[in-house]
Amino acid sequence: MIKASRAICAETIGSFLLFATVIGSGIMGERLSGGNVAMALLGNTLATGAMLFVLITMLGAISGAHFNPVVTMVAALRGEIGGADALGHVAAQLLGGILGVWAAHLMFGLPVLEISTKVRTGIGQWAGEAIATFGLLLTIIGTVKMRPNSVPASVALYITAAYWFTSSTSFANPAITIARSLSDTFAGIAPANVPGFIVAQIVGALAAHLTAKVIFDDPAEAVA
Repeated sequence: MIKASRAICAETIGSFLLFATVIGSGIMGERLSGGNVAMALLGNTLATGAMLFVLITMLGAISGAHFNPVVTMVAALRGEIGGADALGHVAAQLLGGILGVWAAHLMFGLPVLEISTKVRTGIGQWAGEAIATFGLLLTIIGTVKMRPNSVPASVALYITAAYWFTSSTSFANPAITIARSLSDTFAGIAPANVPGFIVAQIVGALAAHLTAKVIFDDPAEAVA
């Protein structure tokens, strides 16, 4: 019970800090870049990658440092977390993440409650989300299997790259997609576009789960 409570607390705090970083660095980048979108995205990218490294290093041993419902979903499919604990993780991710968005608004003098008007939709963006999520989950599973001490760096570097090589700038996370719909800022997404992103993320995560079984899982262990 104490272990589960610590894990929920870790997921809440981690999601709070991560989502506040995504929104806050997007606001800061946009304000300082003088209209240069590439510079704003670069600032957003570097801050997010740095925060991911810190949070996974700090909280990974407590909760797995998921901060992402599809990461929790795949962990459940792989038998690494029980169903009840998985639901608790997802609730914590959503709660902590939304609070993080509101905290970013508060820090930068914006209305706490907002709805995004930023349109992000279409086959190209959905494909970007599916590929971004596929790569993220494969990175997590593969690095945990092959070089567990490198998980923080691998995930942080993957997301840093995925911000730039994917058309969607790599949300790769249903919780942050929902939270970003509550921010009419650089990192926002219109609520009407959220379902398409989440479906693509789930598809990418399931594809990574199946691919990881082939590449990383020992068939003898699976039979046992």
